[in-house]
Amino acid sequence: NKNRTILKCSIVTYLGKISTTEKQFLSGCTEKSVIELWEKSTLVREDIMPANAVLEIRPFQVRLHHLDLKGAATVHMDTFQVARIAYCTADHNVSPNIFAWIYREVNDDLSYQMDCHAVECESKLEAKKLAHAMMEAFKKTFNSLKSDGRIHRNSSSDELSQEFASDDG
Repeated sequence: NKNRTILKCSIVTYLGKISTTEKQFLSGCTEKSVIELWEKSTLVREDIMPANAVLEIRPFQVRLHHLDLKGAATVHMDTFQVARIAYCTADHNVSPNIFAWIYREVNDDLSYQMDCHAVECESKLEAKKLAHAMMEAFKKTFNSLKSDGRIHRNSSSDELSQEFASDDG
């Protein structure tokens, strides 16, 4: 079953999410949100914040398993549909260890908002690996939607590659 394929699994510190009004998902578009999330998290913590989540990247779905204070049991899990991720990047000035993604959250009234989510990884390399795994998830999801006929062949591939943009520096 292709849904069971885990492309990347990483222990991270979830910095949170913040709504963004960004309309163009280009290099640097997550910077402002990431700085804000980073500053909030550094106000809360005195020294080093323990890893509090496991980020699991799969085709079709990204799962964020939140851990309890001992870093053991999963308290709850957030699920993100890969097709609704507009952008991801591991290239931030505030810290090279941050991996962030912009997610199109659909509200109950079917309106949507764009939220920027960020996690701090143990290293710059780990953040870049997450960005590469996310790109892999985009490709697998896109190819599957195309072969299922849910994406029509006459849509411009330019539009679609823009939709699944990633910038890993």
